[in-house]
Amino acid sequence: MTDNTKGQSQHGDCPECSAPLLFKSGKKGSFLGCSNYPDCQFIHNFGVSNVDTLKVMEGSSCPECGSALAVKKGRFGMFIGCTDFPECNYVQSEQKQQEDESSVYCPQCSSGKLIRRKGRKGKPFYSCNNYPSCKYLLNEEPIEQNCPACDWPVMVLKNKGEQQFLVCPQRECGHSMVFYKKL
Repeated sequence: MTDNTKGQSQHGDCPECSAPLLFKSGKKGSFLGCSNYPDCQFIHNFGVSNVDTLKVMEGSSCPECGSALAVKKGRFGMFIGCTDFPECNYVQSEQKQQEDESSVYCPQCSSGKLIRRKGRKGKPFYSCNNYPSCKYLLNEEPIEQNCPACDWPVMVLKNKGEQQFLVCPQRECGHSMVFYKKL
């Protein structure tokens, strides 16, 4: 049997298999892991957040606890959050601002609006604000215009070189036409 604890300090015993716990480092930070890995996969994250407070916003207050709000930078970019973290986990959502800007109604449920959101890698997409009851989404910017071929109430804007095209998002249709901006 080989000793895989060589050169590492022990920090108690694993609650699952009673093997020694070891301090380890990974791409998401430090953690305690079982020395009996891969037979035992117990880990304990320390929960250290890599969030920097850039500026406290004077005159602002958290709607949940009343503390000041601050501009912070975290793993997924900049955001506005409560200065009383970790006691208060309030983060100001961009969704409320984006809902007001959108004017394109969801063609599937007809009651929601299509709002711009960001995927895990930062790529934008447009989805219904009635999610999860309506799961309609588009990968391109929606334009409220009926398709001349199938009468679907929304078309998407696509760029090809210097020209812009309106394309029907329905797979069965796929109608395309040159887009002219109204001045």
